[in-house]
Amino acid sequence: MENLTEQKSSVPTAKKYVLKKQETKAQYRIDYEKELNPAQLEAVKTQNGSVLVIAGAGSGKTKTLTYRVARLIESGIKPENILLLTFTKKAADEMLNRAVMILDSRCEKVAGGTFHSFSNYILRKYSNLLELQNNFTIIDRADAEDVINHIRSKVIEKQEKRFPRKATILDIYSKAINKNMTAEAVIESEYNQFSHATEKINEISRQYIAYKRANSLLDYDDLLLYLRTLLQCNEQVRKTLSNQYKYIMIDEYQDTNALQADIIKLLASEHNNVMAVGDDSQSIYSFRGANFRNILDFPHIFPNTKIIKLEQNYRSSQNILALTNRVIERAKEKYTKNLFSTIDYPEKPALICTNDMQTEAEFVAQRVLELQEEDISLNEIAVLCRSARMTYNLEIELAKRSIPYRKFGGLKFIETAHIKDVIAHLRVILNPQDIISLNRILLLLDGVGNQTAMKLIPILSKDNIQTDKLMLPTKSSDNIKKLFTTLETQRKNLLKPSIIVEKVISYYEPILMAKYDDYTKRLKDLEHFYYLSTQYNTLENFLSDLALEPPDSSVAEVEDGAQKDEYLTLSTIHSAKGLEWKAVFIIGAVDGRFPSVYSFNSEEELDEELRLMYVAATRAKTYLYITYPIDMFDHATGMVLSKPSRFLDGIQEDILEKWILETEE
Repeated sequence: MENLTEQKSSVPTAKKYVLKKQETKAQYRIDYEKELNPAQLEAVKTQNGSVLVIAGAGSGKTKTLTYRVARLIESGIKPENILLLTFTKKAADEMLNRAVMILDSRCEKVAGGTFHSFSNYILRKYSNLLELQNNFTIIDRADAEDVINHIRSKVIEKQEKRFPRKATILDIYSKAINKNMTAEAVIESEYNQFSHATEKINEISRQYIAYKRANSLLDYDDLLLYLRTLLQCNEQVRKTLSNQYKYIMIDEYQDTNALQADIIKLLASEHNNVMAVGDDSQSIYSFRGANFRNILDFPHIFPNTKIIKLEQNYRSSQNILALTNRVIERAKEKYTKNLFSTIDYPEKPALICTNDMQTEAEFVAQRVLELQEEDISLNEIAVLCRSARMTYNLEIELAKRSIPYRKFGGLKFIETAHIKDVIAHLRVILNPQDIISLNRILLLLDGVGNQTAMKLIPILSKDNIQTDKLMLPTKSSDNIKKLFTTLETQRKNLLKPSIIVEKVISYYEPILMAKYDDYTKRLKDLEHFYYLSTQYNTLENFLSDLALEPPDSSVAEVEDGAQKDEYLTLSTIHSAKGLEWKAVFIIGAVDGRFPSVYSFNSEEELDEELRLMYVAATRAKTYLYITYPIDMFDHATGMVLSKPSRFLDGIQEDILEKWILETEE
C-alpha cells in the first residue's frame, strides 16, 4: 500500500487537472460558453437539485430550456428520463425541434408536452387503477357547459330567479378545483350575488361529477385532478413515474395553478430535480386559476433552491426597458430584477392624452399609416387593450382608411358547428356512452327532436345495437338506421383515423348541404379536418389532441380575407402574452379602466393589473405608444374617467415622453 501511495503522489497535481479538464470539455459537442450569456449558462450547466429561473421578458428563456435539454443529454442523461412541461404543444414542439437542430435526434425522445396532454397519456396508461375506462372521452368547454345546462334544468325550478347560468356554474366548479378551494369559498369571494344558491350549485356539481363518471367523460380539470389523485393514492405509481422522469422542467411556471404545483411536487418526490422557468412579473392569469404564489413560494416548497435571474433582454430597446423597469418596481411582491439591453434606439415611449375615445382611435389609425410610410409592415404593429370592447371605435377608423386588421378572440376552427358535428360522430364511435355527442348527432336528423332523442339515447348508447329490432319513429327510421349503420361499421373495424373520418364525412355531407347555405366553404374545412386526421395512427390520439391542442383558423376564415398576408393586430393583453412587435399601442390607459376600478380595493388585484401593464409594454421592440382619453364615461360606475393610469404616475419625461395632439386646421 505504501508503494502504491508513493507512486500516486509522484504524479504532478497540475498534470492530473489538465487531463481532467480536457476530457470534460471533449464530451460536449456544443460550445455552451459561446452560445449563452453567463446567467443562461449557469442555468444550463446546473444539473441536479431544484432551480428557479426568473426569466425576464425577452431574456431568452426558450433558448435556455432548449440548451439545457441538449446538455443533459450530452451529460449522459437518457432522453426518456427528461420531462419538459409547457402550456402549449407548440411551445414544447418548438423547443424540442430546436434541441434536435443544435444536437441530434436523441432530443426527439424527450417527454414533452402540456400538463393536460401528459396527464392524458398517464391516465390512459393507468386507467384501471382509477376505475376509468381506457377509451374515456375528453370534453371541451362547450360540451362541459352543455352537460351542466342539462343538469341545471333538472335541479332548479323554472320560476327561480337570479340563478347562475351554465358558464358561471362551470367557472365556480373549475376554480374550486384549480385553486384548491370549496365552491362555497369561490362563491363568497367572486360570485357573492349567488350565495343564496350555494346548495343547489353544489348539487349540480355533484351530479355533473356523477354524470361524467357514468358516461366515461373527462373535462380539462379532471385530467389534472385524476393525475394528482393517482400520484397521491398509489405510492408505487408515484415512485415509478418519479424515477422515470428524473429531470423535470416547467416553462411559464408563473401560470401554474395549485393542482399543477401539487403534481410537480409529487413527480419530483424521489429526486427534487426540478427546474421551474418563469417570470413573476408576467403572472396575469388568476382568472383562469393560475396561482401567483406558486413561483414566489417555490424556494419554500423545494428547499435549497438555486435562484438564477435572466436579465439581459434581446427584444426591446433600452429606452423601453427603462420604462418597464420603472413600472414593475411598484409591485408589492416580486423577485427584484433589472432588465437591460444592448439594443439602442433613440425613440422613447410616449404617453398621449386625447380628448375622447374617437380622437384616440383617429390618432392610432393615423400613426399606423405613418409607420407604414417608414417601411414598417402592418405585421410588425399591434394595438393592445385591457378588454376587447375598447377597440370598437378604432375598428371603424381602420375600416374607413382601408387598413386591414385581425382581432384576436374570434371563433376557432374547432368551435365551428360543422367541425363539432363531425367530432361528435367520431366520439360516439369511440365511446358509445358519450351522451352529449350522441344527442348532438341525433338532433341533426330530420324528424328527430329533443323528446325523440331522449327516448333513443338510453337504447342507442349501448354496444352492438341492432337497429332492425328497434321501435323507431316512422318519420325518421331510415335516417336513424343509416346513422347507426355508419357508426357500428366504423366501431367494429376501427381502422386508421383518416379512413374513419372519410366515411363519417361522406355520411355527413348531405346533412351539411341541407343545413348550411355556405356549405361549400364548410366542405373545405372538412377537407382540412381530413388532412389533420392523416397525421395520426389511432382515433383516440386524434380526438385527444383535438380537445387538448385545437387548431385555430378555418379554411373559410382564410378565404374570406380574415387572415391577410399583412394585417394590423388588435388584441387583448392577455392574448398577446408571449408575442412581440416592432411598434405597440396600448390604448385606454385611463385610471379606472386600466387598472380597473374594481381592483382599487385589493392589493393583489392591483398588483396583477400592474403586471398586465408590464406585459403589454414589454411586447414592444422599438416604438411604444400609450394613449388615454380624458373624457371616458364608465357605464358600470357612472363615473367620467380622465386621469392616466396610476401605473404611469411620476415617471419623468426623459423616460416617458408626454405628447399633446394638435388638430390641423
